Amino acid sequence: MSIPKIADTKPMVMELEAGNYFWCTCGNSANQPFCDGGHKGTDFVPQKFTLEEKQKVAMCLCKHSQNPPFCDGAHAKL
Repeated sequence: MSIPKIADTKPMVMELEAGNYFWCTCGNSANQPFCDGGHKGTDFVPQKFTLEEKQKVAMCLCKHSQNPPFCDGAHAKL
């Protein structure tokens, strides 16, 4: 299993509209925290998630969260 690139060691807090999103699992996307296809040629695939309503979220950028795509504080142990 490949190890993801750590995009940052803190979460990205943002307000997102209701809808479908694709979270970058590899860390290679230039459009963090979202997938831009940077995983091509790797064994990573983006993770789809859906928000039912507009909400403020803390998106994981270290790629080690046990609750992806959301931050669970795993970055503090890296």
